[in-house]
Amino acid sequence: MSYGTANGHGLRARGERPARVGGLEPIAAPHTRTDQVLRALTDAIVEGRLVPGTLHSVASLAEQLGVSRTPVREALIQLSRRGMVGFERNRGVRILETTIHDLEQIFEIRLWIEPPATHQAVRRMGAREVEVVRHHFEAMLAAARRDRLAEMWRHDRALHRAIIQASGNLRAAQYLDGLRDLVLMRGATTVGRARSPLEIVEDHRPLVEAIEAGDAAAAAEEMRRHVRTTADLVLALERGERAGTPGGTA
Repeated sequence: MSYGTANGHGLRARGERPARVGGLEPIAAPHTRTDQVLRALTDAIVEGRLVPGTLHSVASLAEQLGVSRTPVREALIQLSRRGMVGFERNRGVRILETTIHDLEQIFEIRLWIEPPATHQAVRRMGAREVEVVRHHFEAMLAAARRDRLAEMWRHDRALHRAIIQASGNLRAAQYLDGLRDLVLMRGATTVGRARSPLEIVEDHRPLVEAIEAGDAAAAAEEMRRHVRTTADLVLALERGERAGTPGGTA
């Protein structure tokens, strides 16, 4: 992904919006039954209610969810593409486990995508988009101070999603959401192991301030630093636990 320039690469100037016919706002698409099933299955896998290594049939999952098999099958196909489940011929679908090698690849992909996407996002952002980023940061901070970790992680994800969406690449935003689910499947986090909730939130502050300053290069570099810091800590902890020395490094 090239950083480019505002005029030379077709990027709009900061705050500029694409023209809308008649000034109409686009209508958000409703959630389909497949979308609902996908969210329910994703949550169950991430939260450990569908345990890694276990085998399930489409019929049994559909019965538990109270829906037909078709949306379950379609949702499982999407989860298979994300690497969260695997189909086994004539047996069903198995919940896959996220390995340390998976984590290494996930953070590598994030480093490929998020810094340049952040650079492009800042060049395109108007006041409204910047305000959304600040809102999620402040909500993360408030949740961390109250030790509401689930709420903190929701706003953390929303903050990153808002930045990537502002770059104009919605596919990248969706893809990165899927990568985050894979990390959550393993329970790989630094909170309580290497950093406090407040320390995790504060690690975002230089990124948010660079975005508010409209400094695309600084924001991209802060995103790179943030992802790299998280990757180094998470991988060190995971390798240490695998070696039987929690908190150590391999």
